Order: sequence, then structure tokens, then C-alpha cells
Amino acid sequence: MSLESVRAFFAHHGVDAPILITPQTTATVATAAAAHGVSPGQIAKTLAFRLADGRDILVVAAGDVRIDHGKFKRTFGKGKMLAADDVVRLTGHPVGGVCPFGLATPMPVHLDASLQAYTDMLPAAGSIDSAVRISVHDMARLTQGVWVDVCSPPSAPA
Repeated sequence: MSLESVRAFFAHHGVDAPILITPQTTATVATAAAAHGVSPGQIAKTLAFRLADGRDILVVAAGDVRIDHGKFKRTFGKGKMLAADDVVRLTGHPVGGVCPFGLATPMPVHLDASLQAYTDMLPAAGSIDSAVRISVHDMARLTQGVWVDVCSPPSAPA
């Protein structure tokens, strides 16, 4: 069902980006990078948070960076990652297949500056064995994502 919601989202927006299905799981950055033959940084991971004011948001970041708690707090205030059950309920996507497309519940999407190091990315496509190659520009346009800087580079401590 979740994979279908992503396909429907792309069809509705006239996006011709084939969804790539792999025979193995791509639920982690490492497995997705290996399956698609790209660097871990080119995998776009989508993380779900509940802010102290009760709002739920998504943050999409390059796969090789980590949330920097200080930057996150300065940008959003206090927040915590959502539990897996809440992620599935709100996004309609399983953990490991979460992406900012075809969401069950509309949620604000925030795009971390780490994505700007790449021309195109491979976020999941609603299942733990799928991805879609999409330009960073198109991802920002389609999600109406707001650019933020909430992650630490791979070599910096989080």
C-alpha cells in the first residue's frame, strides 16, 4: 500500500521517476547504498520527529550525516524521534521505507543542507526494498520542503 501511495503521488505530480525495487532490503543507509551502487551520503534518509509543541515533522538528510542536537534545538526547539508505530501511522510508510512522498498525513518536510552536496539523491519509496532517484531540486519542489541546517558532517561529532 505504501509503495502504491508513492507511485500515486508521482503520477499526480507528473513525475517520471522510476521506482527501483531491489531483491534485498534497503532499510538502512548502508544496505541501500550497496544495493544501488552509490555512496552512503547519496541515500536520502527521512526522519520523523515530534516537537515539544506537539507538531510532527519530517527531516530529510544525506545518509552519512547525523542530527546535531544543538542545531536541531536552535532550529525547532525540543523534539524527539517518533516511535515506529507513530511513524507508520502518520506517514503510511514502514520504518526503513519512510520518504517524504505519498504521506498518509500531510507533514511539514524540512530538507537538511547536507542534501545540497548532491545533484540527485535516492530516498526510499515507501517500502524497505525500494528507492527512487530524484534530483534534490525536484525533491524540494515536490515536498515544498524548507531548507534547514540541523545535521553534523560525517567527520564531525554529533
